[in-house]
Amino acid sequence: MQGRISRRSVLATGLAWGAIGAVGCAAEPPAPPLPRPAPPPADGVIAIAGVTVVDVDGGRLRPRSTVLVRGERITEVGPAARVRVPPGATVVDGTGKFLVPGLADMHVHSVPLERTFPPLYLVNGVTTVREMGGNPDAVTYRDRVVAGTAFGPRSQATRVLVDGAPSLWEGIGPPYISVADAAQARAAVREQQAAGADFIKVYTRLSPEAFHAIADETRALGMPFLGHCSDFVPLPDASDAGIRSIEHLWQFWYATSREEARLRRDVAAVPIAGGEYGGWYVKMHEAEYAAARSTDRRKAARILDRLAVNGTFVTPTLVQHRVADTPSTVRVDDPRARYLPTAYAEVMKVQLQQIYMQGRTPAQNVERRELFERRMDLVPRLAEAGVPLLAGTDTGTPSLVPGFALHEELELLVRAGLTPAQALRAATLEPARYLGLEDEQGTIAPGKVADLVLLDADPLRDITNTTRIDAVVVRGCLLDGAAREQMLDDVLTAAEDPAAAAAPAPTVCACCR
Repeated sequence: MQGRISRRSVLATGLAWGAIGAVGCAAEPPAPPLPRPAPPPADGVIAIAGVTVVDVDGGRLRPRSTVLVRGERITEVGPAARVRVPPGATVVDGTGKFLVPGLADMHVHSVPLERTFPPLYLVNGVTTVREMGGNPDAVTYRDRVVAGTAFGPRSQATRVLVDGAPSLWEGIGPPYISVADAAQARAAVREQQAAGADFIKVYTRLSPEAFHAIADETRALGMPFLGHCSDFVPLPDASDAGIRSIEHLWQFWYATSREEARLRRDVAAVPIAGGEYGGWYVKMHEAEYAAARSTDRRKAARILDRLAVNGTFVTPTLVQHRVADTPSTVRVDDPRARYLPTAYAEVMKVQLQQIYMQGRTPAQNVERRELFERRMDLVPRLAEAGVPLLAGTDTGTPSLVPGFALHEELELLVRAGLTPAQALRAATLEPARYLGLEDEQGTIAPGKVADLVLLDADPLRDITNTTRIDAVVVRGCLLDGAAREQMLDDVLTAAEDPAAAAAPAPTVCACCR
């Protein structure tokens, strides 16, 4: 078993993780940790009065409601005429506004820039994230948020991805563990569990032996495994083995193609040595396009039904596919990029050029645009088959700005054919179900954690209204317009100062100081 934990600059190969090194090299020693912020006072009450509560489970609106928050929990939800607001409560006028549960981005790769990623998530209403690997510090940060010594979204986190031998990332990429056989795979699972990982992320070049060993070992430990379907493991077999969620939509085309056997042989034969990510990426997408054009609809229906029966979640990451498939549509002057440290933003631009654009022919651009539209068409078919969907972005890859990217994903899910209510569920209730936290989050109800987003317009009428944020409540801490603006100002300051970007972040929520 070979493990690589490195933060080398990889501008030449265009891999995001080099941005961490680029920022870190310029940074002065980080400031000492800040004192633990106090939680919201147990007797303090926030009342969001006269608001329309969005019932994400039923896709309905409950107008003229009042929601009471005491400490970190919702204590009462009901008609405004019946809910008594206690004296001394902080009253937020919800007239004409819409309240949704805190949003979840279920596929992120946050880099350790504490004054950049966490505040950008929060100001965008993202109160939960699933950290998909590559940043071993994510586990520590998860624990600091729980302890109250950091102010950011709650998270489920892994440390490093587990790939086959040789790995796509050998010598060039994010932290990973490469396993060649079942014994090494089982050892990797135990190692990651001991290091605090919530789950095992499996990657693209795992052998069937190693993949199924991971499935067995995680099952024995009561630990989920999830991630990419291996090039060597058919998608329905991965679902039957208990993979908790399948990330991206790549392997669906092979699994549903009339030419599956031949195409799998082609992809499996791609030489992987010394970090041949680029070569694999090109070949994989050539095969994927051929597979998408040879879809067997009846075969596809059987496979989607199988996923639904197994309860296998799917995270489409359409916003990432849009960047990868149609990079010419990406705004190189996106004003939101100013929130990213300069070194990191520059690496993102290099990635976009070298991984996604360099060497593309006009014919390949046409093919990839078609492939993206086919991905979009697949999403409502998954939903119709009863496959549970999660909203995730792959933040940490080119052109995706933390927090903002989730709203783009929601818009794409609706463009693909979901209703706004379905898209909103993919970012609220379905993540709660996936995490086994339905009693804690995902809907607005008494007893649940007070993670809330107050909107100026109805998201069930137009999903882009999720961007019209008036305020965010994070575990009972109210981030009103002024607090959110201050957070964004602080992010801009950090973006211009590498030392500030790498330093521990202050808690800007007044009630949490």
